This record gives sequence, structure tokens and C-alpha cells, in this order.
Amino acid sequence: MRISRDKMLFVFFVLSFRLFMDTGLCTAVPTELRITTIKQEPYTISKGSQLEGFCMDLLSEVAKKVGFKYRVQLVKDGSYGRQDDNGNWNGMIGEVVRGEADLAIAPLTLTAAREKAVGMTKPFMQTGISILLRKDVSEESGLFDFMTPFTAETWIGILIAYLGTAASIFIVARLSPCEWSQPQSEENRFSLLHSLWYTAGALTLQGAGPHPRALSGRVICCSWWLFTVVLLACYFSNLSSSRSQESSQLMVKGFEDLANQDTIEYGCLAGSSTLAFFKNSNNPVYRRIFEHMERTKSLVSSMDEGVRRAREGHFAFIGESVSLDLAVARHCELVRAHEVIGNRGYSIATAFGSPFIKNLSVAILQLSEAGELAYLQSKWWASSCMADKARSSAGHLHSFKGMFLVLSLGLGLGALLAVLELTSKSRRSAGELRKSCCTVLTEELSLRLRNINANTPQENVDKDKEKA
Repeated sequence: MRISRDKMLFVFFVLSFRLFMDTGLCTAVPTELRITTIKQEPYTISKGSQLEGFCMDLLSEVAKKVGFKYRVQLVKDGSYGRQDDNGNWNGMIGEVVRGEADLAIAPLTLTAAREKAVGMTKPFMQTGISILLRKDVSEESGLFDFMTPFTAETWIGILIAYLGTAASIFIVARLSPCEWSQPQSEENRFSLLHSLWYTAGALTLQGAGPHPRALSGRVICCSWWLFTVVLLACYFSNLSSSRSQESSQLMVKGFEDLANQDTIEYGCLAGSSTLAFFKNSNNPVYRRIFEHMERTKSLVSSMDEGVRRAREGHFAFIGESVSLDLAVARHCELVRAHEVIGNRGYSIATAFGSPFIKNLSVAILQLSEAGELAYLQSKWWASSCMADKARSSAGHLHSFKGMFLVLSLGLGLGALLAVLELTSKSRRSAGELRKSCCTVLTEELSLRLRNINANTPQENVDKDKEKA
């Protein structure tokens, strides 16, 4: 009876021990883990002597849930991890394999080769392979592309200048006695409609007579002609430049478009999982892309180099879609193609057979379910793209401030001359009529600025009397 009871206690002890092991509660976690990472915005970036970024925030949250302290160090050779012909690994994967680091946290793509060498957690971010290029290479021509040489603000400024010039010609033609000497009986040639038509004719380098005879009107017209000549020169220069760029543009919407052209160079990061994807693919389009990159030696050594070459134009950078989205958020002239292939995930790497890899995966899933990963991504992928940072060939309003200044001075000078001409005539009339100059000038202004149609009924009556 005693032996039976001892057996039962032994079985209970064994079962309890196995249950204790399965729950993972006895996982031996070192008091301080050595973490290896690599600098790449926004995953890990330097801020003084400290490191920050998406991966650093993720590491902090995971450490709280699993319960460990850590010390972060940058990878010595600046590589993610690639296996050579002898089976040896470099980069962060190599440091974990050799025991120089306990964890590797970075945008490490989960691949079969890495899974065989190290332990990989559940992915903390999903990504794929896409294409990064300049907007002028990827966008179609629009219906109103003829307006692209100038910005919207410039077009509004031109419209205001046109209306202001037409109004100035109309007013000056009424004020100047050289242009309209007898307001009572003479019809003003420069009505508002004719002033608008005359100004539009000058804008298109076409004559629209009659032309002003007064000095004040000629000053305004000369200022407007100078403005239009410079404006049209800038417009046709920008339009010609944009057309010459469009003549060499190529529509690239996906990888098949990229493989079927030879105008734009393209490449990816050397030694990356992206390159391995194209190398190992049986898809004929992807194989052609890999053979082209190998033949032309168009691989780049870093993400920053790929983004820089894409910004310079005539180069398409192939990389992880998440990293390309960051480049688009930082640089307004870049765009990512909609096509995404080879979906994969970023994971944390640990030593092969690590006893606490399950705890890390559970912590990542908990952060994902709580929305913490989405929050961190929105935090570090926030767009800082500003319109004034984009290099655009369109003419901005501030580029033509000198032209608008010259036009404004011309309009002001013309108006001043018109007032002086009217004042000179008023002084002569005041001497003849023996009235004060101010009285005559006020009467002249009232007569010239009031509606011209007010004189029409009286003129018709006079004509009817003459006929009778």
C-alpha cells in the first residue's frame, strides 16, 4: 500500500514538472540580454548618445512583457545577415549564431535560410517588395498639363494683374484729357470692355487697336507689354522643359513594365532578401529583372543610396514596401508603385532553439492585438513631406515678384501722369473761367468718372432737335 502511494506521488510530480515546463514559466531569461541592431531610419536612429526609433520602442514594450533587461549594441559590420558559400553568416544573424548577441531586432525579413540558422519570432510587421521612383516617371499626363509650367498661385496672380491693368487703362483713359478731351460730347474709345480686350490682345502678342494716345496710357501699356513678354518667355521655357522630360518618360506601374523597358535603370540592395527573392524565383519576369541587375551591376550598398538615386531620376529602386513608404513620406517627389510582391514579415532573431522565443512571440501578438504596433508605425511613419520641399519645375509666384513689381510701378506711374495731365488742363481752364483750380478739377473728375451713359439721353434729345 505504501509502495502504491509512492508511485502515485512520483507520477504526480512528473506530470506537474512537465506542466510547469510547458507553460514556459521556468524559461531561463538572462538578467541582461545583449541586443544587436543596425541603424536605419526610422527603425533605429541616433539621438545624441542614445538610440531611438520603431525597433527601440518595440524592444522596450517586449522587455516589459517578457521581463528582462537589455543592452543595445550596433552590428559591427553594418550588415543584416547573409550566408556565404562556406555556410558562414555575417551581420546581425552572424552575431546571434556565434553567441555575440542574444537578440537581433531590426527590419529582419523572415526567410527559410535564416529560420534554419536562428530562431525567428512571429512577425511584428508585414511587408513586401515594391518599386520606388520619381513621380514624373510613374504618372500619366493629365488633361490640364499645359498649366503645369506655373503654380496655381502664379495663375491667380496673373489673373489679378490682367484685371488690374485693364481697370487702370480704363480709368486713365477717362482721366487724361489727351485721351478724352470733351467728355460732354466725345465718346470714350476705351470702354471697360475694350480695355479688357486690349489687355488680352497684348497678353497674346496680338494688336487690338485703337492704342492709347496719352503719355499716361502709353506708360501703362509699355509696362504691361514688358510683363507679358517676360511672362510668356518663362511659360514657354518651362513648358518646353516639361515636354522634353515627358518625351523620355516611361510609364512604370509594376515589375512587368520595369522588365520590358531599358530606359530606366533599376536595382535593389546588395545581399538583401529582396535580391534573393528575384534570384530564386522561377517567374520569367522576375528572373529577367535579376539577370539585368547582375549584368548591369546596378545594386546599391544601402537604403539611403537607393533612395538618393531614385530622387535623382532615371532609376527605380526595388525594396521593402514599408521602407519605401517611409521614403515617400519624407520626399514629395517620390512615389511607390501599387504592385507589391513576395509578401513577408519582419521578425526578431534569437539563438537557434532559444527557450524563451515563444514568450517573445506571445508578447508581439499581444502588442499587435492591443493596437500598439499600429500606433508605433503611425508614430514613426508620419509624413513630413512639405510642398515647398519638392523640387518642381513649375514657376512659383515668388519667382515673378520682380515682374509684378515693375508692372505695379508702371500702373502707379500711369495713374499719376493721368492726374497731372488733368490737373494741368484744370489750371488752364480755371484761368479762363476765373474759377479756383480745385473747383474746376473737382468738376472734371465728377464729369469723367460718372457713368458715360448718363449723357446719352441728352445727346439723343439734341440730335432730335437738329433733325427737326
